[in-house]
Amino acid sequence: MSSSPKAPDGRCTDEVRSLLGSLGIALDTIAARALVLHPEPAELVVAETGEDGREHRLTPGAAAAWRALSGAARYDGVVVRIVSAFRSIERQAEIVRAKLKRGQSLEEILCVSAPPGYSEHHSGRAVDVTTDGVRPLEIEFEQTAAYDWLARRAQGFGFFLSYPPQNRYGYAYEPWHWCFRQAEA
Repeated sequence: MSSSPKAPDGRCTDEVRSLLGSLGIALDTIAARALVLHPEPAELVVAETGEDGREHRLTPGAAAAWRALSGAARYDGVVVRIVSAFRSIERQAEIVRAKLKRGQSLEEILCVSAPPGYSEHHSGRAVDVTTDGVRPLEIEFEQTAAYDWLARRAQGFGFFLSYPPQNRYGYAYEPWHWCFRQAEA
């Protein structure tokens, strides 16, 4: 893991500033959208292992809350699985670089992907989820029993929908993206 992106004065570190510069992302863009820095956590644990064997890691508190949430959903007959959890700052930069290489404009990219240092996934508290019968990371997730269950019950486990329609950060609506917001022990 790389170092935390938060400097003592609350501004981004040289690492994040350098990554943003290399991608052509101006600090003014970050400020205009009031994006929040998300430091990488000191500790991560496996919250869930995917069917493909991939380990999805979260902070200990978020992982415990996720296991409680997914167990309660399963008890209610609802399948909800993690597609993506912790993502490093460097991995986020790789994602943006790949999209730029494919010819997407920075404006298009920043509607669906956070700049490095500013993704909730860096915090180890965010999950992208899916369920049976839908393609992962698609708007159709909103029409599933899993989304309906999460909309009604996720807050009871400390998870909140981060990017509803017309969210204040300017990201596209992501019904699959939920973040644990209760204080860590």
